[in-house]
Amino acid sequence: MPLFYLYVNAVCYSDFTLNRQHLLHLIPFIVANLILVPRVYLAEGTAKEDFFTAMWSSPEMFVYQLIGELQFFFYIVGVFIILKKYKKIYLENYTNPNTLLYKWLFQLTIIFLFIHICIIFKNIIRYTTYNDLFIWLHILAGTSFLLAACWFILKALNYPELFRRIDSTLQPTKDFADNLEAENKTDETKNIQIEQLKNFIVEKEPFLEPSLTIQELAHQVEIPVRELSVLINHHLNQHFFDFVNEYRVKKAMTILKDASKKEITVLEILYEVGFNSKSSFHTSFKKYTNQTPTAFRNT
Repeated sequence: MPLFYLYVNAVCYSDFTLNRQHLLHLIPFIVANLILVPRVYLAEGTAKEDFFTAMWSSPEMFVYQLIGELQFFFYIVGVFIILKKYKKIYLENYTNPNTLLYKWLFQLTIIFLFIHICIIFKNIIRYTTYNDLFIWLHILAGTSFLLAACWFILKALNYPELFRRIDSTLQPTKDFADNLEAENKTDETKNIQIEQLKNFIVEKEPFLEPSLTIQELAHQVEIPVRELSVLINHHLNQHFFDFVNEYRVKKAMTILKDASKKEITVLEILYEVGFNSKSSFHTSFKKYTNQTPTAFRNT
């Protein structure tokens, strides 16, 4: 689990690097193995055989498993916290964000949790007389892990775009919004900035750039990036992702209803308006129109 936790960090954050502090993650492993030193690693002959004969009823194995369970749930919670923060920051700073990455890692974590629950149940059954059930749970856990590993590899091969990461120095808007709000920014100033932003979006159409980020838009519209983030996420009550994709959908709606562009396919339109995947286009389009692009064109 420490390795999986570090892996999730490395996949999510572009500036993640291993350092000496990460050696602290070895502590549970070291403690768990120190417990086994006297009666396993240093024992010999009959003493070691006796230990393995009654291993699962020994206090060493009880403590060993307890440390393992505490470690697992500590890190699984840590992974969910990282993924929650990652999704929030991505939606607030990027368009066409890699929500696939979030969904993929979230699904993978759920699978690991399911497998581990099977293992816990299996270990409980170990101390009962239901030996057949123990064997089947053992097979279920092993098969699930094998399938998860195959799915993991196939997903990585089929979706190389999954691995787009964020800068760990980025913060969720709520972490700095109050400080900016405390500055002498009148409602009139904010309204002017919002109007300036909307006019710029309509006239210059920066949303046509598939990889547009809030930093790039802030530079173009000449509003400090944190102020722009607060304007969109708090005053317009939208994620940057939703804000930009709304304009993309409106542009797509115009093209779909244009009789002179009947020959242009939906796939061509989605790329033309700034989307870079069919799934994200259909999801966003249906969110704003309650229709698929094809159904909208035919109405």
